Amino acid sequence: MKFGYLMGLALLTLVQLYGNPDTYKADVIIYGGTAAAVTAAVEVMQSGKKAIIVSPDIHLGGLSSGGLGFTDTGNKAAIGGLSREFYHRVWLHYNDSNSWKWEKHEDYGNKGQGTPAMDGVNRTMWIFEPHVAEKVFEDFISEYNIPVYRDEWLNRESGVVTKNGKIMSFTTLSGKTFEGKMFIDATYEGDLMASANISYRVGREDCSVYHEQWNGVQAGVYHHGHYFKSDISPYIVPNDPNSGLLPYISSEPAQPNCTGDDKIQAYCFRLCMSNHPDNRLPFEKPENYDPVHYELLARVFESGWNEWFNKYDMIPNRKTDTNNHGPFSTDFIGMNYDYPEASYEKRKEIIKAHENYQKGLLYFVSTDPRIPENIRNEMNKWGLAKDEFRDNGNWPHQLYIREARRMIGTSVTTENEVLGKVNVGDPVGMGSYAMDSHNIQRFVTDQGYVQNEGDIGIQPKKPYKISYGSIIPKKEECTNLLVPVCVSSSHIAFGSIRMEPVFMILGQSAAAAACMAIDRKVAIQDIEYAILKEKLLRKKQILEIE
Repeated sequence: MKFGYLMGLALLTLVQLYGNPDTYKADVIIYGGTAAAVTAAVEVMQSGKKAIIVSPDIHLGGLSSGGLGFTDTGNKAAIGGLSREFYHRVWLHYNDSNSWKWEKHEDYGNKGQGTPAMDGVNRTMWIFEPHVAEKVFEDFISEYNIPVYRDEWLNRESGVVTKNGKIMSFTTLSGKTFEGKMFIDATYEGDLMASANISYRVGREDCSVYHEQWNGVQAGVYHHGHYFKSDISPYIVPNDPNSGLLPYISSEPAQPNCTGDDKIQAYCFRLCMSNHPDNRLPFEKPENYDPVHYELLARVFESGWNEWFNKYDMIPNRKTDTNNHGPFSTDFIGMNYDYPEASYEKRKEIIKAHENYQKGLLYFVSTDPRIPENIRNEMNKWGLAKDEFRDNGNWPHQLYIREARRMIGTSVTTENEVLGKVNVGDPVGMGSYAMDSHNIQRFVTDQGYVQNEGDIGIQPKKPYKISYGSIIPKKEECTNLLVPVCVSSSHIAFGSIRMEPVFMILGQSAAAAACMAIDRKVAIQDIEYAILKEKLLRKKQILEIE
């Protein structure tokens, strides 16, 4: 007992003299492994400060390196700074003939979304393989010698230490403590933000909250093809309510349009498939596979629907970025409501359920006799790409968290800013993509048929400005935290902001503001916007397009 006491006393003395060996210090601590986290860290280093990335993820880049290679760009003229630098580096990669292993460069061509995939004039490429994106992010880390602590998970219960309205430090579950002058939450979930007791929202606002048209429930609104175009029974035995509902259909009726709720748009994995015989793996039967889970899809095919391959978007080397398409697809509708607030263990369960659902879907379409023979035959030409996600069974390491928490900050971006109805005087970046919400629930109509709800797509007339106030909390809540991913916006406005190029833009702008606040020894809410604007423009950020 005495020996143990003396050892403990000696350890305490060493800590007092030399500091805790598990404490790491930097000017700016960035929590998250997303693309926004990387651009934020690069900007900190370029600004002459020290950054540390604390990443729950092992792989950097989030969705940008996790399967979303068919970039949702919108108006590319609105993409500047390090975000554009990322796409320039992708372009440089594919200019090397050694990058084309499974097809010739000239065979891929310039397939894109209205503009070429490889834009030689602007020296950018917007469509790419997952491993290429990850390499670009890792190159940034190496070039700027940025310390990255991977597989480090914030202690959400008691890890965040605050004092006088500032975050002093946070501790991860491994026991490491990170101290900084400024902090950036660059996660898709907003865990650091929430643990610091910053105000936030999960779900859809009622339209009346921000005087919007497209928020809340939007039943009967069909902006894309992701709804049931034929009358399809939701019941296990068709047209027999007594037989019970098929899986993944809510028993609750849809609320009146514009009603707010705590539901969020569906998640999925963006799958990287290949149709090259030497670079594909067959779709295997997942654990707990049950074809009844996909009965609705069989009925959709029987109705004459034939759009299964419409979102097998081709990326280089005969691979895809496969996304959700149609009434029943890769989106696991309604099965993610708990995710934003869930424990790490519960989130892992939700992620695994999404994986099993999609693996079962692939197996069902490639093997079940109820699927049209031509679809099955074509499906069996595809498989997961062997040379992607090799340490994860060739499955993407990042679930597409399309929406989780959203901060309620100094200002809130709503559809009115996105649609140009309200002027933004302090932009730190721009967006241009449609206000795009995937389906949020699957329910039974008054007529007794199954239908989806929540799929919205409203295109702004021109690129819009994103306010500095949307990436910072209210001053009374915290003066040294910036949030460039779970930004302060309404549900429907976030449907546009949530694109990966925009997250990279906002990550860089957040870091630039953090460094300015350090230099001037002021709260992030008190920096002079005119000086920040000048700095961002020097960094080639795009803040206005006439």
